Amino acid sequence: MKKTIAAISIAVIGSLACPVLLTAAEENEETVQMSSLPAAVQTTIKDKAGSNEIVKIEKKTEEGKTVYEAVVSKKGKEWSIDVDANGKFLKQYQESKEKEEKGEKY
Repeated sequence: MKKTIAAISIAVIGSLACPVLLTAAEENEETVQMSSLPAAVQTTIKDKAGSNEIVKIEKKTEEGKTVYEAVVSKKGKEWSIDVDANGKFLKQYQESKEKEEKGEKY
């Protein structure tokens, strides 16, 4: 009986701590200026953004690696462009869809 209560307690505490860990990971983002980025990163972001407005750029750490996320306004929608520290294009996705998946308000 004591083992069952201990297991339930651990499960409850773990489920409560999980959102805190995710929030801590998201806090590892800082807004940066285009001029402070490595040249290769600037080139890739400008190339992928084209003539669209770059709303903001964030520097973050994902899986121990530096990633730059540029938020670009395209036809009234915000898109994110992820680039690694060497200027390699990683992915592009619609920002509002990611926020919906995470349950965030836009």
